[in-house]
Amino acid sequence: MHYQWDFVSLRRHVPFFWSGVLVTLAYTVATIFIGLAMGLAVGVGRLSRSRLLTIPLVAFIEVFRRTTLPVQIVWCYSALPVPLGIQIPAVAAGVWTLSCYTGAFYGEIFRGGIISIEQGQRGAARALGIRRWHLIRRVILPQAIQRMTPPFVNQSITQLKNTSLISTIAVPDLLYNGTLVTADTYRPLEVYTVVALIYVALLFPSTLLAHAYERRLASRPR
Repeated sequence: MHYQWDFVSLRRHVPFFWSGVLVTLAYTVATIFIGLAMGLAVGVGRLSRSRLLTIPLVAFIEVFRRTTLPVQIVWCYSALPVPLGIQIPAVAAGVWTLSCYTGAFYGEIFRGGIISIEQGQRGAARALGIRRWHLIRRVILPQAIQRMTPPFVNQSITQLKNTSLISTIAVPDLLYNGTLVTADTYRPLEVYTVVALIYVALLFPSTLLAHAYERRLASRPR
């Protein structure tokens, strides 16, 4: 059977694709920034000597890293409202779940970057009477940021791909709008080919920039 490609029929649906792209990018940017704030709090908190603080943070990281993101999104949207007794909007469920998911990964990146700094610097700072928070903020973090940047960039690129999963709760992102266009045109091959190409156009330049930045960091003298 010879299939007749027909992309022309999709022209009137171009606004749907653009709308989906804007929603996808908005979710990506918003959840990255929220996830960074969460990750910083979790990563620094895990360095605490208090088990009352570290145990809940470890549980948070393990729950979000060891369960699949689709399950987390559906659970937050469909199951969590049962004990809370309220309906959670799809937009809020998507933002919250994606932020927590990437925040768990960012938290481990923060923690790994911080503990990678030589212990001698911590000892020297304590000998000078620098408090723990000032030590982390003024001495440790500025040095750790360079080491943390490559995994941060890679995780942020992954987050753009993760946003496609919010289509499972009817958030009108690129993939969900593609599904609507398919239902209207009955051209799934063309529609999802366009959706795939748009994701490539969004992700490929970001990946190239990330690799170029990693090579630049690797070439710097230590």
